[in-house]
Amino acid sequence: MVTRRRIVATGVGVAAGLATAACSGPTKDQPSNVSWSEPGAAPGSSPTAGGTEITITPAADAKSVAPREQVVVTVANGTLKSVSVTTGSQRVSGSMSDERTWRSAGTLAYGKTYQVAVTAADASGAVVEKTSQFTTLKPASVAKVTFQANALTGLKTGGTYGVGQPVIVAFSKDVKNREVAEKAMEVSTSPAVEGRWRWIDKRTAHWRPAKYWASGTKISVKVDLAGTELGGGVYGSSASTHFTIGPSRIAIADAKTHRMKIYIDGKLVKDMPISMGKGGIVKGDRGQDVNYWTRSGVHVVMTKEQSHRMTSSSYGVTNPNDPNYYDEVIKLCCRITYSGEFVHMADWNIGSQGRANTSHGCINVGPANARWFFDNFQLGDVVDVRNTPRKMALTDGVGGDWTIPWEKW
Repeated sequence: MVTRRRIVATGVGVAAGLATAACSGPTKDQPSNVSWSEPGAAPGSSPTAGGTEITITPAADAKSVAPREQVVVTVANGTLKSVSVTTGSQRVSGSMSDERTWRSAGTLAYGKTYQVAVTAADASGAVVEKTSQFTTLKPASVAKVTFQANALTGLKTGGTYGVGQPVIVAFSKDVKNREVAEKAMEVSTSPAVEGRWRWIDKRTAHWRPAKYWASGTKISVKVDLAGTELGGGVYGSSASTHFTIGPSRIAIADAKTHRMKIYIDGKLVKDMPISMGKGGIVKGDRGQDVNYWTRSGVHVVMTKEQSHRMTSSSYGVTNPNDPNYYDEVIKLCCRITYSGEFVHMADWNIGSQGRANTSHGCINVGPANARWFFDNFQLGDVVDVRNTPRKMALTDGVGGDWTIPWEKW
């Protein structure tokens, strides 16, 4: 191989010879239009590149590049030695499909300038380098993705939840193109189980199987929407999580028997006396209806609090002289609806437990049973309320998901 240093040296020697010959003019063996070229190279070719051509996509100085577009580097008449794609201290991963092609992996970030540096070699081994840069799209609005156990509590990656826990994906912006979003929201389970998405509102999608999860099921969720437009100029983002289903814990609370039976993995382990909503409808301070029936249907434990302040003012009964008024700090509280139904300790109401429904809508239990329930039931566990005239609403807690028949989900 002729090195760069040797090329320069050889060039000087030939030029000197040509200058001497010029003093006496052209000879019959040397025409007057002679020019130097590297031995073995065609006239006019690059002495260092050897015809090697590097192509980088996106093009140099491209603007508003879609983050899902791949960075592709190819070389003709040579082989790739290295490719570096960076923005700041971050490096884009990628791989060579062969010695002449490199492709990036994953999705680029929004609104970043990327630097591309390529090194290749021609057939003789001479090094060829090329650099380029481009800038990715900077959206006016990006919808961030979070995973929730419910609207009050985030889903803990690697956590364990009850058999009634749906998969919940929440966006920070309205999603207009739901079909596009759903295609990029993947739920995988072990063992495999069929499930479906349902949009609860403009920003929240729930995924559930036809029936409660089997204990021990492992669930992985991946949302791959970075670089994808969701409608109205809103672009998506990407995130992933995973969680496990724990033992099957199901409580069946019956308004007629005033009992709550607890089943763990299908076995009856507790039969508690309870008092549920007393029923009836009164007017709140704004003229709204206040209903004191506990809602029938599937509920799911959403939060657990050692103590919680409960007040009738939260739903419109604000007059301290009203017999339905209360403002108390209650202990051992497991929330089962957004509207304020709990399973909680009610030591003041032991006389009614197992005999009559006298609460304002919560499920009252005695001190020992309240402690057992609080210690054993976890987020996602099921409380199935039966035999009241008021029905559980879809949006009043994640348990509402299970009130929708599978064929309508």
